[in-house]
Amino acid sequence: MADAPGRARGRARGRAKPPTQGPQGPPRPAQGPGPSRPGPPPSTVGPPPGMAHKPAPTASGRATHRGAGRQLEETAGLSQKMAQMSVGSGGGNGSGGSSGGNGGAPVGRGNMRGKRQIAVTVTTRADTLKSKKGCTGRPVIIQANYFSLVEKTDWCLYQYRVDFDPSIDLTWERKKLLRDQKNNIKCEYIFDGTVLYCSCLLDPDPMEVFSARESDSSQIRITIRRVGEMTLGDHHYLQFFNILTRKCLTLLDLQIINRDYYDPKAKVVVEEYHLELWPGYKTTIRQHENQVLMVAEIAHKVMRTDSCYHLLCDITRRNTGDYKTEFNKAVIGSVVLTDYNNKTYTISDVNWGETPSCTFDRNGTKTSYIDYYKERYNIRISHANQPLLVSRGKPSKPRERKAFDAGAVAQAGAGDPNLILLIPELCRMTGLTDEMRSNFTLMRALSTHTRIGPKERIDRLRIMNQRLNGEVRVKKEFKDWNLKLSDKLVEVPARQLEMEKILLGRNRIVDAGEECDWTRHLRSSPMLSMPDDGLKRWVIIFPSKVGRDAEAFVSTLLKAGQGMAFFISEPEYLDIRDDRTQNYLESLDQAISQLNPQLILVVLLNQKADRYSAIKKKTLVDRAVPTQVVLAKNLNKKSVMSIATKVAIQMNCKIGGAPWSVTMPLNGLMVVGFDVCHDAKSKGKSCGAMVASLNKAMTRYFSAVSNHSNGEELSNDLALNVVKALHCYKKHNDTLPSHIIIYRDGVGDGQIPYVFSHEVQHVARAVHEIYGGPVKLAVVLVTKKINTRLFHNAQNPRPGTIVDDVITLPERYDFFIVSQFVNQGTVSPTSYNVIHDAIGLDPDKLQRLTYKMTHLYFNWSGTVRVPAPVQYAHKLAFLVSQSLHRPPNSSLQELLYFL
Repeated sequence: MADAPGRARGRARGRAKPPTQGPQGPPRPAQGPGPSRPGPPPSTVGPPPGMAHKPAPTASGRATHRGAGRQLEETAGLSQKMAQMSVGSGGGNGSGGSSGGNGGAPVGRGNMRGKRQIAVTVTTRADTLKSKKGCTGRPVIIQANYFSLVEKTDWCLYQYRVDFDPSIDLTWERKKLLRDQKNNIKCEYIFDGTVLYCSCLLDPDPMEVFSARESDSSQIRITIRRVGEMTLGDHHYLQFFNILTRKCLTLLDLQIINRDYYDPKAKVVVEEYHLELWPGYKTTIRQHENQVLMVAEIAHKVMRTDSCYHLLCDITRRNTGDYKTEFNKAVIGSVVLTDYNNKTYTISDVNWGETPSCTFDRNGTKTSYIDYYKERYNIRISHANQPLLVSRGKPSKPRERKAFDAGAVAQAGAGDPNLILLIPELCRMTGLTDEMRSNFTLMRALSTHTRIGPKERIDRLRIMNQRLNGEVRVKKEFKDWNLKLSDKLVEVPARQLEMEKILLGRNRIVDAGEECDWTRHLRSSPMLSMPDDGLKRWVIIFPSKVGRDAEAFVSTLLKAGQGMAFFISEPEYLDIRDDRTQNYLESLDQAISQLNPQLILVVLLNQKADRYSAIKKKTLVDRAVPTQVVLAKNLNKKSVMSIATKVAIQMNCKIGGAPWSVTMPLNGLMVVGFDVCHDAKSKGKSCGAMVASLNKAMTRYFSAVSNHSNGEELSNDLALNVVKALHCYKKHNDTLPSHIIIYRDGVGDGQIPYVFSHEVQHVARAVHEIYGGPVKLAVVLVTKKINTRLFHNAQNPRPGTIVDDVITLPERYDFFIVSQFVNQGTVSPTSYNVIHDAIGLDPDKLQRLTYKMTHLYFNWSGTVRVPAPVQYAHKLAFLVSQSLHRPPNSSLQELLYFL
């Protein structure tokens, strides 16, 4: 692996397992193992027989730690229901499924649904904030991917509670019993199992009716009583709109996968890689500043045409000894699609003790899975010696009948209806593997379909809108509720800030440019600051076979440094016979002990993660020497001068220098970035990284890392590390900062209440103790993974575009900034939510300061999506969680060694 210059895009957070989508699949016989306990000895199923196998895409050696848009490729990174929906799960930012992360803790009882957190609407805007709008910049009118939901003036929504006596536990049965009373209710309604919404008053109130239960014809008393009238923006008010909209999307014959809707009829087949792309939509309805808006984003779902059995065969060939463990790792937690009933399932286990030849009790008759699928679907199972996949459903015994109707094996008696058994050869995998993501050619082929430009994205959104407004059944739904979905994208007032001035060495000042790229200025301009003697003592370690290339690269590196007035002396050369990890470690020990280098450059032949990890542990944990890792293939590329320039900048940063800065008008400011990454080895553990500025120019930083397993640990460690940063700031400036801004990444919408009520208070108390009184402190949540898209004249808005009205949320002090330029696809704005505001800056100054900070990530000579300290924190958290798995040596905490 190599240290990759450029913008670090990948979020190293584990993906939450998607919720099981439906009950339709063979219920598992009672004697079989469930997901929570081990199965019988795996004697039944052996390795799959040989077969005509579709080859899986292989890695091309391309970096996966890459930037969105332009990036440097010279060094490669480590390849790394409607009624139940979450109200406002888009978080006002149109985030749909929000960024998640492990930054907080569970937000309390009642806030979990399945395995995901429900977004909770929490007011984080201070009562004292009169306006959150800025004023600087050129006013422009842009469009956003939102449609307004228009209500007729006489429209009103009433909420009723529905009780059943005796109690009915199953939601589907409750709905059926209430549906039998349609004539008594006499108006359109939506019922989620407990709450009934309708647009008219029921008479009498309360209403008491009786319905016959289908299973035993017993009479069930149903009592319907009004709870109240819904007001604009009410939680249930918005839930109703989301339920209704998702119902309408279902009427368009779209298929739900992980709460989003996809159109299999419009699939794009990528034959070469045995993949299909299903286009679809992500939608969320929420009360925004002045009206209820629906955010609509274009989505794509990757479906693989090869089956789980193909995957099993491939793994068996590559791992003959422990293929079962590898197959378990590959499929458990993944979502599969069964074409025979067009349903998706989340795999929770693999039953190696049963095969399709095994029998189950089907309505009193012993039936094999092979016979069942032949009789039910006319499908012949070709491989009788394959294991069965297990999917866990929701507890409900009558589900067996519904499962049978939809294509599952119904089982009477003692069978466990909560577990569904699936046949691997009938299940298609969905999504991309890490190996696929590292295949540059494959990803480029997919991007031709998924990287949609602004004009095409607008066209697709209009087509979606036309489908909704043109479908007869959808029109009836909206008419019945006296509602109308606007056919126009929402127009939003925005401001475009002037381009920043970039400060280089010897007082040279250049414009950032319309595209926010000042790379060409760097090659012939002095860097802003460098150690007095430059890079005087350094070592290069390389395999003997690439010795000539290594020497040539050093020569180019020296020339690149000279062009930027960065003195780089000739290094000490240490060659190793081969690229075994032990040889690298021995050479590192020799170099550090004998030469005391400022920095070590290491040349690797490939991206083996364990070797990269070993090198970084040796130099950053056991010892305290910054390292620069370069892949051998990048030593002699045509673009070697560009590569050498980027490497020289990184090396300067790692030994205490800085390539550029921007004007920072506020004195005594410390900016803190914090991010969280899941540990790649320790399940349930996460790494939190904090990076804090130490000077006005924002070129010197203090960093600290802590590992944690819950939100309480994280809150304590963050507060402790902020205190450490304050002491370090005082050491360098002889005073504490007068203003502190903490930019906090890695917070999902469901975690905001915890972060707001616990984490911020931890930090505020700790800082208060240091100062002995009130502190000018602001805490800003940073969210990149949002569904909001902005358009200006059917093009991407230019960098520096700020939005703080219309699509923002009334309960938040929030704004959007477009800070990047992209030349392909549609630019994504970043959402900022100020949850603690005691800093004394008006919104305009905070917005401008935030934008300035996006220019200061020294791994990229352009702007990035987030303030630089956040990007540094992500880079550090990624390094520790993926490679080090322990805190780095504290001697390095004032260097940007993790670039």
